Amino acid sequence: MLILQAERDALLKPLQAVTGIVERRHTLPILSNVLLENVHGQTNILATDLEIQINTAGPVSDAGDFRITTNAKKLQDILRALPEGSLVALDWAQNRLTLKAGKSRFNLQTLPAEDFPLMSVGEEVGQAFSLPQEALKNMLSQVQYSMAVQDIRYYLNGMLMQTEGDQLRLVATDGHRLAYSSTTIDADLPKAEVILPRKTVLELFKLLNHPSEPVTVELLENQVRFRCNETVIVSKVVDGKFPDFNRVIPLDNDKIFLVGRTQLLSALERASILANEKFRGARLNLKPGVLSVVCSNNEQEEAREELEIAYQGGELEVGFNIGYLMDVLRNVHVEDIQLAFGDANRSTLFTIPNNPNFKYIVMPMRI
Repeated sequence: MLILQAERDALLKPLQAVTGIVERRHTLPILSNVLLENVHGQTNILATDLEIQINTAGPVSDAGDFRITTNAKKLQDILRALPEGSLVALDWAQNRLTLKAGKSRFNLQTLPAEDFPLMSVGEEVGQAFSLPQEALKNMLSQVQYSMAVQDIRYYLNGMLMQTEGDQLRLVATDGHRLAYSSTTIDADLPKAEVILPRKTVLELFKLLNHPSEPVTVELLENQVRFRCNETVIVSKVVDGKFPDFNRVIPLDNDKIFLVGRTQLLSALERASILANEKFRGARLNLKPGVLSVVCSNNEQEEAREELEIAYQGGELEVGFNIGYLMDVLRNVHVEDIQLAFGDANRSTLFTIPNNPNFKYIVMPMRI
């Protein structure tokens, strides 16, 4: 039975939108599959790992209603390997899916669609708001690199999303640095906060690829739903209490100056070549008119970079993990960035000049 006929990209693009969450080695083999479903001529493609579920519209099909599941990665790899513009036909018979394109032919195993476990999605929407995809994607890029990776404090392995009045705030921290971004939304909401899992944040970032179109965010009970383009993401939220981010923002750092973002990033990248591979430390020396970056390693090698800055305050030397400094400079796309130092034991504050909507705090390290 011919169930679908479409150009390669009409099937590959929606498939790529959902397969990022598919686990290769799962205790449930069917979760390595993707669900292909046709209802009233519209094909939907869905994947889940039971924590997050992504559903998107596929090509139109007049073959009648059907529901099948097949291996997500194999189907995606086959479509990728076919020539661009290929006409692809899918046949389904006796639990086998046959993909034909030109003189190529692939037989894939299927598993019963009724065995595919769907997430139970909450009915009641607690809060809902929309904003341009470009605005949310920009906020995510300014914050997501600060999420922890496999931290025992599981609530740090994600991102705080907080709404209050007409404000949307995103915050991430791994305990050594913290990134904060906020924006104004067209809403008036009571204060609410959820912690988005790391995987959800990374998949959402990939899907926000139509800058001027809206993304709708809906807070459900223990879940959050994002609607963008023809794609819907439903994700569980992390159960836990996120630390009070306002307490770690230093307010009285008095050694303040502007520096060109790309110039500082280039200097750090060059100096990092000779940084200790294990500790990745860098010493920043602040003197009137000059910011120096110094990296050294166990082989007694040293790199020194100097940048001219408009600064006339006191001298200071402070150590940092150089990776934490490069992360913020790579993800915040502005011409100049403002640094505010306190003393050698106090966190440093990175901000964008004349923009209260972004803050990055990084703790010093002993070198």
